[in-house]
Amino acid sequence: MSADPALINEDIRPTRDEERHWSVLNMASLWVGMVVCVPAYTLAGGLVQAGMSAWQAILTILLGNVIILIPMVLNGHPGTKYGVPFPVLARASFGIFGANIPSLIRGLVACGWFGINTWVGGSAIYQLLLAVGWADPKAADLFIGINAAELVCFLVFWAAQMVIIWRGIESIRLLETLAAPLLLLMSFALLIWAFFKAGGFGDAFAAPSQFVPGGAKEGQFWSVFLPSLTGMVGFWATLALNIPDFTRYARTQHDQVLGQALGLPTTMTLFAFIGVAVTSATTTIFGETIANPIDLVGRFAQGGSGVGAAVAAILAMFGLAVATLSTNIAANVVSPANALINLAPSKVTFRMGALVTGVVGILMLPWKLFEDPNGYIFVWLGGIGTLLGPVTGILVADYFLLRGTELDLDDLYRRDGRYRYVAGFNPTALLVFVLGVIPSLPGFLHTALGNITKGWAAFDAPGIGDWIVFAGWWLAGLGHRIELVLGVRPGIFDFVYQQAWFVGFFIGLVAYTLAMMVIPHGSLAPQEGT
Repeated sequence: MSADPALINEDIRPTRDEERHWSVLNMASLWVGMVVCVPAYTLAGGLVQAGMSAWQAILTILLGNVIILIPMVLNGHPGTKYGVPFPVLARASFGIFGANIPSLIRGLVACGWFGINTWVGGSAIYQLLLAVGWADPKAADLFIGINAAELVCFLVFWAAQMVIIWRGIESIRLLETLAAPLLLLMSFALLIWAFFKAGGFGDAFAAPSQFVPGGAKEGQFWSVFLPSLTGMVGFWATLALNIPDFTRYARTQHDQVLGQALGLPTTMTLFAFIGVAVTSATTTIFGETIANPIDLVGRFAQGGSGVGAAVAAILAMFGLAVATLSTNIAANVVSPANALINLAPSKVTFRMGALVTGVVGILMLPWKLFEDPNGYIFVWLGGIGTLLGPVTGILVADYFLLRGTELDLDDLYRRDGRYRYVAGFNPTALLVFVLGVIPSLPGFLHTALGNITKGWAAFDAPGIGDWIVFAGWWLAGLGHRIELVLGVRPGIFDFVYQQAWFVGFFIGLVAYTLAMMVIPHGSLAPQEGT
């Protein structure tokens, strides 16, 4: 391969045959390790809180994961066939340099997720310190919204992850393979404990939804279901883009497809069931509903004295730590690290990219993203779908519909090859990406800005909060003003936003395919020797 040195290094070159040894078990273990985490545990509870019955919540999660599995295995195909990571694959559709735009968007989202999961892991440590009396629950918060002990626990867990990441990609495979059976065992142990301790799972699975006649939200099922389904798709929409970062190490297409099919929808559905069942059982066991497993760790430690209580608390915290590590390191470090490498392969290494990811994750104040379940599902996850749906549609259209799975591997690493387009950017892909985001943008602003202004109100910064509240008020009404100008039904943009990932994916898939068949660009010219 005659590659441009500025476009390749050891971390993003095509994988060699001897490096492609991930089996069905490895791929399935990857997903088990990523799925078993606190955010996934709380998903079903958030949907129940929004009005769904337990079974409606679990089936919504199952449907969302079956849907996202389709682009997951499709985008995994080029990773296995050509051995390239996501940023390099994106060069075929967005251009040699334009690929930095979707990869950095994906990387920024991963930084947010990295921060959220690091906050979860740090919170588990903090709960243990509270239980043994080494932390003061009445300690005053710092200006960032958490107290000093919480910040220290967060940073300790952050540092532990950095140590593992420093060892490279093979350590991630080993971690996921070892963690998967342990996490499943501990999940079933928690379920069995809750069942026998409470004498069942309470009334969670018998209680009707709030949408039934006479219910608190009668007739509102679809207004909750649609954005919830988009949120469930958005939960792993990030990995649907950068899954080639992992499938490039798979032995065959069979390994990556079957491994993902066994690992993703099944584990997500099972873990959703465990989350609802255990949460319901805590009402009987403790006299109150404990939806967050981190708080449950604290109750284990407080629930008795002696060695038994201490061992239970330590084991529970260890389980949370392993779950968070296995999710965070695989799902939220590899992608931003590769995105940064793609910016300057000759200067940035995987370790450097991972370290930057960790720092950005801190600066995003993840405890603010995770503190409100409704904002977490409908704003954060929905916003992810708004951005990533069009990119996913473009990638699938480019690789399958336009190129028939045939790429020029050498030209993916050349400035002057078929993927140069216009100075390294494909204007068609960029335009279609913008078109895919625009329909959902007014609804996103309307939904999100209330949460943003509320979050900023927690900061003691005279003047700044007032300006942000004013800007939020003005922008939140933007969609309504557009509706009046266009003469469309009020709330239409909110409705579109509820299907943001699907709208964006469809626009990206169709508009990109049609535009690339009409606009001259030369990247589809027959390869030499074919």
